[in-house]
Amino acid sequence: MDESSQINRLKNGDKNALYALYDKYSGALYGVVVRMCRDKELSEDLLQEIFVTIWEKIDQFDPDKGKFYTWAYRIARNKTLNTLRKTDPLIQKEDMGVYNDIEQEESAHNYEALNGVIKKMEAHHQKVIELVYFKGYTHREAHKLMGVPLGTFKSYVRQALVQLRANYPLTLFFLSMCLDVIDHG
Repeated sequence: MDESSQINRLKNGDKNALYALYDKYSGALYGVVVRMCRDKELSEDLLQEIFVTIWEKIDQFDPDKGKFYTWAYRIARNKTLNTLRKTDPLIQKEDMGVYNDIEQEESAHNYEALNGVIKKMEAHHQKVIELVYFKGYTHREAHKLMGVPLGTFKSYVRQALVQLRANYPLTLFFLSMCLDVIDHG
């Protein structure tokens, strides 16, 4: 069953559609959450809360404005950030400095240099990065858009990531997000 059918079923209150979307996206969303909060138990709890929020707010999802994964990713990111910002004593405050350092490091990245590295890649490598990372397509969706076999597409993604790693060493955060999407696409 395609994703739009599952979303329509979910909007009509079908829990099986939620379970199917959970199976499809929970790994990718869990990866995002665990990287942000660095706590396995908290990440597992947040993942459940994220899917409860998806269940409750599915009527707000508009496929004309973007892909479901992108919408779900924003929910995951916002819920995780809100949890980390709370003054809840369950979150170890001495670890908060780590989060601040990560935010400072991310904001210090030279995204123009990253963009320059991407623009120097071959066109098909640029396209896979755009489709998978920036537009949120899964491998199965993106390989069809490019008109290449799935195995070839996955090979392009791996080659592009190797080039990024070699030419732009500060892409560790970027690569981990790409690999998370790749592994679950």
